[in-house]
Amino acid sequence: MGAAVAVMLIKERQLVDAFTRAGATSASTAVHPGDIAVDVSGNAGRRLIEHAVLREADAGRYYLDLLTWEALRRQRLRFLFVVLLIIALGALFLAGQFPPGARLQR
Repeated sequence: MGAAVAVMLIKERQLVDAFTRAGATSASTAVHPGDIAVDVSGNAGRRLIEHAVLREADAGRYYLDLLTWEALRRQRLRFLFVVLLIIALGALFLAGQFPPGARLQR
């Protein structure tokens, strides 16, 4: 499962990089995906379109919304931080170190 997520994130990043290199970052500079040799009909492309990172300007031309991309990246990092924090607290609890003083004998 983790490998599938990693592959999806890599493909999303490749799409974002392709649109960035093409300069398609506004509706006026939108491009056809075929012109920059990318496919937005795959899972990664559909996810970026659903998150409004890739937006359709007109008639099959797309552009990258950089602000939305950065917001999505920050959201994913926050989620990762929370998951890692929960794992760390769980490990401390199982080791008997949380809450502090839990192992003290009276």
